[in-house]
Amino acid sequence: MPTFVLIPGAGGSAWVWSRVTGLLSEAGHDVIAVDLPGDDETAGLSRYTELVVDAIGPRSDVVLVAGSLGGFTAPLVCERVPVRELVLVNAMIPDPDETPGDWWAHTGAVEAQEEAARAGGYGPFDVATYFLHDVDAEVVAEGEPYQRAEADVVFGSVCDFTAWPAIRIRVLVGADDRFFPVGLQRRVARDRLGVEVDVLPGGHLLPLVQPRLVADYVAWFTTPPGAGRGA
Repeated sequence: MPTFVLIPGAGGSAWVWSRVTGLLSEAGHDVIAVDLPGDDETAGLSRYTELVVDAIGPRSDVVLVAGSLGGFTAPLVCERVPVRELVLVNAMIPDPDETPGDWWAHTGAVEAQEEAARAGGYGPFDVATYFLHDVDAEVVAEGEPYQRAEADVVFGSVCDFTAWPAIRIRVLVGADDRFFPVGLQRRVARDRLGVEVDVLPGGHLLPLVQPRLVADYVAWFTTPPGAGRGA
C-alpha cells in the first residue's frame, strides 16, 4: 500500500490538507502532510525538498501530492526518492531551472488571471476574493492560526531539476480557481507535461472545499510501481 505524501502551497502550512488527510487515514491509508517553513527567509526550495525527503524516510512506495507553490518542490523530491505517482492540485508546473518568480511571466499567468477576473466580474486581487470565495466561513476561521505569509526568498529559488520523472503524473484543477484559472492550468499542463487536466468544482483551495472528492481522486487511480507517465 502506498504512502500519500502531501506538499502544501505558499506559507507551507500542512493544515490546508487536514481534511484530505483525515479522509485518507479513515480509509486506512498511510498519509503524511508535510509542514514547510514558508515564512522563513533563510529557507527556499532546497530546504523544502529536504524536509519532504526526510518525512518520506525509507518509504519506497510513495504517491506524492503537491498543491499550488508545492508544484515547485515536487520534481526536486522526485529526483531524490522513488515516487510511484505524482498528483498536482491547482499547482504551479515548473520547467527545469525556473524560479517561482519567473513562472508568472513565462506562463502568462498574470494575463490569464486578469482576463478571468474581467470575465467573472470579481475585480483585482485580494485574499478573500481569490482564495476564500468558496471556502466555508467556519473552515476559514479554523485555519486562521495556521496561516503565514510566504517569504520572498523562495520566489528567486531555482528549481534545478533535470526533467519531470517518467511516472504517471495527474493534474487536478478547480473549475472555479480564480488564482490559477482553469484555462491557464490546462494550457500549462499540456505544454509542460503533455497531460490533460481533470477538473472538479471548486476554487484554489480545493482540498478545503472538496476534501472528499480530492481524497477520492488522489487515492483512486494509483498505478503499479514502474508504470510510466500517462499509463
